[in-house]
Amino acid sequence: MNLVYKHEKPLFRISATISILFWLGLIVGTMGVALLFILLGYLFFLFAQSAFISYLKGTGVKISEEQFPDLHNRLVSCCEKVGVEEIPEAYILRTDFFNALATRFLGRHFVVLFSDVIDALEDQPGAINFYLGHELGHIHRKHLLWGPVLMPASVLPVIGTALRRAEEYTCDRYGVACCQNESDIKSALAAIAAGDTKWKTINSEAYIGQVAYTTGFWMSFNELISDYPWLTKRMSTCLALARGEEISHPRRNLFAWFLSLFIPRFGAGGVASLMVAVAMIAILAAISIPAYQAYVQKAQIAIAFSTARGVQEQVTEYVIEKQEWPATLKDLGYESEVLSGNAGKFEIALYGNGIVAAKIGESDSGEEQYVVLEPSIEEGELNWSCYGQNLPQQQLPHECR
Repeated sequence: MNLVYKHEKPLFRISATISILFWLGLIVGTMGVALLFILLGYLFFLFAQSAFISYLKGTGVKISEEQFPDLHNRLVSCCEKVGVEEIPEAYILRTDFFNALATRFLGRHFVVLFSDVIDALEDQPGAINFYLGHELGHIHRKHLLWGPVLMPASVLPVIGTALRRAEEYTCDRYGVACCQNESDIKSALAAIAAGDTKWKTINSEAYIGQVAYTTGFWMSFNELISDYPWLTKRMSTCLALARGEEISHPRRNLFAWFLSLFIPRFGAGGVASLMVAVAMIAILAAISIPAYQAYVQKAQIAIAFSTARGVQEQVTEYVIEKQEWPATLKDLGYESEVLSGNAGKFEIALYGNGIVAAKIGESDSGEEQYVVLEPSIEEGELNWSCYGQNLPQQQLPHECR
């Protein structure tokens, strides 16, 4: 039996290529400075991981020849079946989770069986082999070792989650290889699905029949953005593998594939990824929309100022020629007393003593906003000053600040 799921290797190659190019680009682009941050990140991870390993060793029960020899024998047997040469340290840990895990710390591998799993499968101890085999799969396939390297590609839509699901399918195959019979496989997966007591009465074939529900849009979409295949598919796949049958699942919805292209991977579950993606969109919107609005207003003010400068030049010529201030824009040759521009988004008019003012709009408090060009005569010379009225300084042209 081929222990590696058919999609894992091609997805791994794609992810490895993308990630290695990213890391090389980052290191070269930062002239090696990124290496320092990578080192700091590793140290942070090391200390965080040490907390769990310390808790595991100080609280969990180590499985050995003296402590739970039956489980130790199962672990050794599974290692032999799947080709894991160095037997990892294994512990039983009391938690509120029904699962098992594999982890790595300073080159050593650890397998953790949560006590609820052991208790639930007391009447079907062979099913524990599935959990042991599954976690040994992560170790044997070096998923834990490659995880940090593949981090850049792991957040990509579709690819990141697809590789994780492929790894889970691979590890399920390791679990199947460790089990002695089909009943153990059913019991192991039924316990995850129905709980520590109801799994005993679950109708496995009826449960597998629920695979037919996974072809719809919502089921397809939420699986595509998740790290784990639907458990119904996992049981169906494992049993087909044990029976030597062809594995076939319904096709996923095409629109779900398309939509999943826009959802990056940010965690263990699809809901988490979706929530993070929505949060990121909301944050970007909160930042970009006001920034865009400010940019639009600044551009509008710049256009109004440029037009007002044209009026200012005409006022200067009028005063030099007539030796008096023009009363309205009509005195300068305009058809009306108000000059509208940019599709009516600003209005320019003349006020007393030759003041040219461009009305831009209103502030949030309802005050009218202006860019004002005000003339003054000093020692026979006509000078102009520019300022804003009820406008933020940063939105004014440089000449008006």
